[in-house]
Amino acid sequence: MLLNLRRIRSAHERFDSVYQPADFGGQVEEGFQVIAPATLGFDVYKDKEHFRLVGGVQTTLELPCSRCLEPFAWPVDAAFDLRYQPQSTNTGPVDSDEREIEEDDLTTAFYEGDAIDLGQLMREQFYLALPMKPLCTAACRGLCPICGTNLNKGDCDCDRRWDDPRFAALKKLNAES
Repeated sequence: MLLNLRRIRSAHERFDSVYQPADFGGQVEEGFQVIAPATLGFDVYKDKEHFRLVGGVQTTLELPCSRCLEPFAWPVDAAFDLRYQPQSTNTGPVDSDEREIEEDDLTTAFYEGDAIDLGQLMREQFYLALPMKPLCTAACRGLCPICGTNLNKGDCDCDRRWDDPRFAALKKLNAES
């Protein structure tokens, strides 16, 4: 999944492609799996060795719910506007210099050779599209902390009350009065 930069001859070109879930390895990556074809489309603006990619990626990811651990589908429709420069121009911060991060620093990436890794670009957009706490539904009841039963599928007979042993003396005093 590489964009060959040698094939870009004009100042503006269009790139459209569809990648199958198997193209992403088919394995669960850091909490998600691509389960639908990923449609990638963007405009490429070329200025000598600098490239600007403006477009978006759409697919569906499978995530585990944070409460019940059941997998669920999460649609992704992520837009991006990224600038790519040759790796040779990446001087990086010098240890003794401190500087504030600017907006361009967040949208600038670097490429090596004559190609941009589109797989990395899409994975980055997928990570940015993930929710902080993925939930299958807002009303997800989660798992029983005692027996592990999925409370969305049924109830259990576990006693979930917990008495803090540090308050036992206070509880005893309260019962005596």
